[in-house]
Formats: sequence, structure tokens, C-alpha cells
Amino acid sequence: MTGFALGAEQEEWCGHLRALAADRLRPLADKGEPGRVNRPLLAALGELGLLERVFTSGALELCLLRESLAYGCTEAETALALQGLGAHPVLSAGTPEQRARWLPQVRAGRAVAAFALSEPGAGSDAAALALPAVRDAGSASTGGGQGGGRSASGVGGWRLSGEKCWISNAPEADFYTVFARTGEGPAAKGVTAFLVPADRPGLSGEPLDMLSPHPIGRLTFDGVPVGPQDLLGEPGRGFRVAMDTLNLFRPSVGAFAVGMARAALDATLAYTAARPAFGGVLGDLQAVGHRVAEMATRTEAARLLVYAAAGAYDAGSPDVPRRSAMAKLLATETAQYVVDHAVQLHGAVALQRGHLLEHLYREVRAPRIYEGASEVQRTIIAKELYR
Repeated sequence: MTGFALGAEQEEWCGHLRALAADRLRPLADKGEPGRVNRPLLAALGELGLLERVFTSGALELCLLRESLAYGCTEAETALALQGLGAHPVLSAGTPEQRARWLPQVRAGRAVAAFALSEPGAGSDAAALALPAVRDAGSASTGGGQGGGRSASGVGGWRLSGEKCWISNAPEADFYTVFARTGEGPAAKGVTAFLVPADRPGLSGEPLDMLSPHPIGRLTFDGVPVGPQDLLGEPGRGFRVAMDTLNLFRPSVGAFAVGMARAALDATLAYTAARPAFGGVLGDLQAVGHRVAEMATRTEAARLLVYAAAGAYDAGSPDVPRRSAMAKLLATETAQYVVDHAVQLHGAVALQRGHLLEHLYREVRAPRIYEGASEVQRTIIAKELYR
């Protein structure tokens, strides 16, 4: 990318992805049940090699991938992104055994991953999470089944007791990246990351009926045993694992939002150019034309900021937290603006169940909250500016 303009190969790849999303993935998404993991869709993402790209791409390529899929099939985009979010800590901080056990299955779309950070009392303030990991000096048996666990007796493990809430892919995931408080220090310094298979004794969950069509649930930990072999990184260093993951994925959340905004904008251009009104078409009205111009300008500005943040991440820039926060903030707020005005310009037709804009209107709200609400992004930006 030069001067924030995509090269010919990148443009061709994005076009190919948009076509795949519409022709191959949308039919599978339509057959899925809202609020449930769509395993056939995940398998298709694996067969097409798109899940592999999540783990081998830089931040910019990840953004192009997410934006292009979101344009044609938001369900496919979300399924892909959640695999990356849940499994990236395994890639970045896992042991060779953990990577060998889980990552091939995730890349193939056969194992469902989840990122379990939020709690009933600790959503936006991730450093305030309270799920305790209490030292278990006795046996910390990790169970069998999918966990492939072994006894940590004599080594010393932990037991997890408490709740995680608003966890995407819960309770249907096959494993969870869980962040718990082991107490090596105050606030963020006492957080540890664990890989917890779904069949671990004491772990249960229930789905939550949410506005977003992808699965979200609550997890309950009733003395769930974890041992040293379940650690992702070092004890007390889990917050860094979480932030490294979020810094990578925040610009691509912005890319997801840009994809939705571009889909809404294109639908609006087509509709207002053809819809008869007052002796011409809607697009002839200055009020409509100016509104569409504003939608297009904001979408382009958000797209460029997302690309800039991704480029900074790939270049190892020290200001990644600020750039990532700016990209997520502007893109998600812009997408909300664009989709809302697209609905307004379409009128009642856009409110019909099954209409593209009705779907986008439901989808576009959640990204302003998850992976750090807009208010949190502003706080991050301000702290970085005054640092």
C-alpha cells in the first residue's frame, strides 16, 4: 500500500473475497440459526483457506480480509474474527503442545475458539476483572476429552471460580482463552491467561439472548482446575496477552465496520439513483445528495484511518495503542451514522425483515461496545496523547 491506496493485487483480492462472501458464504449463513455457532460456515472458511490467513496475515491484510467479508456476509466475517480473537493468544503465548493441539483445528474450522475476558462487573475496565484463580497445592487434574489434559499433581495448579459474561461463541466453543486473577500484583499485574478446554470439570455456560445474531453467552466456573500446562505465557502477565491481542484486532474491528458502511453506502447510491420522487429520482434532491456525500466522506475517512493504524501495527510503531483506538472509534461510530442514514433514505422498505439494511442496523450497534466501548477508546487516546 502506497499513500493509503491499495495496489492492483490487493484490490483484486478484495474483489475476490467480496464475491466469495456473496456466492459461497452467504447461503451457508442464511441456513444458520441466529445466536448459534454455524459450524458449516466455519468449515467453509477453513476449506477456503481464510481462517489460515487470520494467523499468517499482518494487520493490514487482516483488515482487508474482514472489510471484504463484512461487505458481503457479516456472519462469515464475525465467525472468522472470533476464531482469530479466541486463538491468537495461543499463537502468541501458547506452548508448542498447545499450538499443535488446537491451532490446526481452529484453522480448519473444526474447533471453535473464544476469548473470555469480560465479566459482569468488569467489561470496559478489563484490568478490574475479578475471576479468582486460587492456588491448589493438591491435585490439579485437568481432565480428559478435548482437553487432552494430564494431572498437575505435585506441580501446583489453580482453581477458577466465578463468572465470565458476554463471551462470544459461549457456551458452544471448544476451548476458551480465560483471563483470571492470580494475584502476583494489583490490577493488571495480577492477571494470568489460561487455555481452558470446554470439557474441563466444573465449567458450564448458557446462551444470552442478545441483539447481535452471533452467539454470546455466560460461563460459570465452579472450581475449574487448571495447571501449569494450561498457562498462556507467564503467571501475572496475562493482561499483556489480552492487550496484544486487542491491539491487533481493534483496527480490524474498524475494518468490519467500514465493510458494513460501504455496503450500506452502495445500497443507498443504487436506491436513490433509481427511486422515483418529485418528478425525478431521490438522488436529484439536494438534501439527499448532500447526505450521501457526507456518508461517503465519513466512510472514506474511517477506511483510511483503519489502514493507517494497521500499517503502524505492521511497522512496529510505538503509537499502536493510540492509532488502534482511533481507528476503532472513528470506524464504528461512522458505520452507525452511515447505516442509520441509509435506513432513513430508504424509508420503510429498509425496516422489513430480511432487508440488507435491517440486517446491518442490528449488526452495526455492537461493535461500538465490544473490544472496548467508544468511551474506552477515547480514554486510551487521551492517555496516549498526554503520556
